[in-house]
Amino acid sequence: MKLITFYSSVILLLFSLNNFATNNIGIWMKFEKEFISSKSYNNPLYDVKKFNIRFISPSGRIKQINGFWDGDKSWKVRFCPDEIGLWSFNTECSDKENTGLHHQEGNFNCLPNKSNYEIYKKGVIIRPKGEYYLSYSDGTPFFWVACTAWNGALRSTDEEWETYLKNRKDNGYSVIQFVTTQWRGCETNSLGQVAFTGSGKIEVNPEFFQHLDKKIDRINAHGLVAAPVLLWALPFGKGRELSPGYYLPQNEAILLAKYIVARYGGNHVAWILGGDGRYVDEYEQRWKNIGRGVFGKEHSGVVAQHPHGRLWIGKEYTEEDWLDIIGYQSSHSNEKGTVDWINKGPMSKDWDKIPAKPIINLEPNYEEIGFRISAIDVRNASYWSLLATPTAGITYGANGIWPWLRSRDEQIQNHESLTGYSPWFESINLPGSRQIGYLAKFFKTIDWWNLRPAQEILAEQPGDYIFNHFIAISKTTNNDLIVAYLPVQSTIKLYNPSGIVYIGKWFDPVENSYSKAIIENKNGRITATSDKESDMILVLRKKKK
Repeated sequence: MKLITFYSSVILLLFSLNNFATNNIGIWMKFEKEFISSKSYNNPLYDVKKFNIRFISPSGRIKQINGFWDGDKSWKVRFCPDEIGLWSFNTECSDKENTGLHHQEGNFNCLPNKSNYEIYKKGVIIRPKGEYYLSYSDGTPFFWVACTAWNGALRSTDEEWETYLKNRKDNGYSVIQFVTTQWRGCETNSLGQVAFTGSGKIEVNPEFFQHLDKKIDRINAHGLVAAPVLLWALPFGKGRELSPGYYLPQNEAILLAKYIVARYGGNHVAWILGGDGRYVDEYEQRWKNIGRGVFGKEHSGVVAQHPHGRLWIGKEYTEEDWLDIIGYQSSHSNEKGTVDWINKGPMSKDWDKIPAKPIINLEPNYEEIGFRISAIDVRNASYWSLLATPTAGITYGANGIWPWLRSRDEQIQNHESLTGYSPWFESINLPGSRQIGYLAKFFKTIDWWNLRPAQEILAEQPGDYIFNHFIAISKTTNNDLIVAYLPVQSTIKLYNPSGIVYIGKWFDPVENSYSKAIIENKNGRITATSDKESDMILVLRKKKK
């Protein structure tokens, strides 16, 4: 009898070890578990009010994660573990008679991962409280350099997507912005599918999202952060009736967004709740309610809003703690109104009067848009934006990338009828596209997260006389570092009443090169003249004693 008991114990142990071995996952990787429902539902989005999975970490911390329906009787949970060791989980379903979803238990072992990418070494992106920048979970500042591929995940082939992502990673980008449903710029995905149907009551299409799953996984596989737009929201213009953030009732908008968040919460993500929306005035309470409904409780990923052109929401959303990034869109012009709005507008005036959060221009002018925006305009808008508020990051866009144009003859759905734009595979190598990569690498050589706007030390501002000659300038609070952007060849004059001795160099944002800066430092002023006809960045570092 003892022998039988011994062998039985050995068999159970071997089974347990074998089961344990198949449930290993690297830290900061995506853990996925499928559950088979014991029941079918007409509309799972409404019929199952709650399907939560309670994860318990090796140290005893508890994380509550929403599961999601994946078609037929398949339900799943996706989760990104942040602690090495044995995790356990148990499920709770609002339909307590569903034995496949309710009171299911299990565990998995979280191990060190072997990836060299920072998102897998340093952790998911978070917003440190009281700071103006994002960081990895280990506290390392994260510099947001995004590329806009609104239609990329919807229209691209697998091969195209790989080419694009590799190019972006190789060029120093860190984030990919894209849309996750049908919208005014793309009525279906490449397979002719839509994310959902209906309005007063909606039905999600798991097959659409299964196609999207692979695209989002590949973003992370290249070490990039995925920034999905959950609800495109432009309330005016052609095709607005296709954008869920505009036409869905509030409750349905929340349901759809929560489904997408549950589905991709195990990925490295930065959510963009609304795209191109108006989030103030008559729409303000609606969007606050949606934000609270989707992100009011514990959730993965940081959250941004992407407003329509030249709309600032900083003051109106000061009490919305779910909003991690105050995004804005400076729009697609190089004229005085837009340039002044970037340099002298509400962001530059309000940033130190509202709670500290990252402030990021999520849509400066697209390269080639309207055949009026060139690389110099892209650089201008980007550097001006980065130095108008505490530096946190910038987004790039090209008019051939975001709609995923494959030829110069192709028109953009529900947008201007112009043709002739460079297709996406040419646009990724446009001058401005490459130069934003130079920008990313430049900022990573300095303590950018400590920079604050410092117009007060500028003795003369050429932008007061010629709008697009505006010198943007920031410095650290201890005056150890000064960074100034000169959009044209000119002389910069700075107040230096303490007589601090600086060593200077110029960075060329076109050629990605450095040269020594000849600076004059006397009588409480610093003077330096750029040595090139185009825009340049002056970097002054306090000389060490």
